[in-house]
Amino acid sequence: MVDQTQTSYFAKTMESGSERWNFQGNKKLSASSISVRGVYNMLMERINNNEHKKPLVRLCRVDPTDNPIFRTTPEASDAVATAVHSYNFNSYPPTVGLPEAKRAIANYLSSDLPYQLTPENVFLTAGGAQAIDIILPVLACPGANILLPRPGYPQYDSRATYCFLEVRYFDLLPQRGWEVDLDSIEALADDNTVAMVLINPSNPCGNVFTYQHLKRVAKIARKLGILVISDEVYAHVTFGRNPFVPMGVFSSIVPVISIGSLSKRWFVPGWRIGWIATCDPRGIFQKTGVVTNIINYLESTSDSPTFIQAAIPEILDKTKDDFLSKNINMLREAANTFYDLCKEIPCLTCPHKPEGAMAVMVEINFSQIKDIIDDMDFCAKLAEEESVIILPGVTVGLKNWLRISFAVSTSDLVDGLSRIKAFCLRYAKMP
Repeated sequence: MVDQTQTSYFAKTMESGSERWNFQGNKKLSASSISVRGVYNMLMERINNNEHKKPLVRLCRVDPTDNPIFRTTPEASDAVATAVHSYNFNSYPPTVGLPEAKRAIANYLSSDLPYQLTPENVFLTAGGAQAIDIILPVLACPGANILLPRPGYPQYDSRATYCFLEVRYFDLLPQRGWEVDLDSIEALADDNTVAMVLINPSNPCGNVFTYQHLKRVAKIARKLGILVISDEVYAHVTFGRNPFVPMGVFSSIVPVISIGSLSKRWFVPGWRIGWIATCDPRGIFQKTGVVTNIINYLESTSDSPTFIQAAIPEILDKTKDDFLSKNINMLREAANTFYDLCKEIPCLTCPHKPEGAMAVMVEINFSQIKDIIDDMDFCAKLAEEESVIILPGVTVGLKNWLRISFAVSTSDLVDGLSRIKAFCLRYAKMP
């Protein structure tokens, strides 16, 4: 017998001529946040349809592996090759990940914490994106809401939409080095707020939060009774005055779910290996069922490649410090080059010199330009006229700004910024 709920559901049919179908596309997916890949493909079409196009310069992707100067360490490649050639890792891995990999990651993370994580605190995922795809549904109780940074990483917005988790945005303040607007957190939260997301080092802003600021965030979250999801995919990718401080340092104040990955620090985004780490010395996640739900979700989703998991202990143990320091020096030089050249471009303002990660936010000064409607229009015309691709700020939640990646070769960075300058001069209002 069909109950009232089922009757209501099956009544939502689509009519096509004389036919009747009891299904339709999920409108929530269509209404989700603008896709970075979708915008990128649209901009590429602008370039491909231009008969007089110049050589392509992509300042849009935070994937530096396009250039051979950003190449992973041989120790990482050797570890993967050893795992493959052993023939011991061709099977499905355990639901939560290989024990040896979990132990290695727990030790790696614990070196920055005032306590020791155990392998039971770590869950292997197919990159940081899958970690997001797991955590948000785990927290998505009926009526729940989550606090996301603006600007932020759009994977959180889209995943929240998919699992019917209401999103509320708190601002990052450019005039204060992209610090969290702490006053807005309490105003946004209510009894249905389950968590807030912090991205540190920040993609897309390029800032690194201080110890003092993170501690204030932790105290506010504790007051509100919510957990902190700390996206630390760019952990230790810092080259300014602020060192990286993991949010787990403050987990005695508030429980923290940390998201990490090998992708950025080791230049291997295509390997799709990441993790969830529960930083919770007080055991709050166990009492509230969060850990159980993470495991339940992992049991119904795909795993990261077993041979990549098997390589993790050797990668973390044998990577040389000079590889990591060389990468930081390259990114520091690129950030300096970007900031200096950006100051020469009319119509654009970079409010904060990047100190971490691989991207930065730049504001468009519309009072100084003509014949450009908004940030999307700016990027579309730039792609068509100069064959330079950058992302409109609307893709990361901040309309009429631009997100620019500086994780490219020096020649591409200089060439790309030179073309952006020429473009801005062409559209500048006459004095």
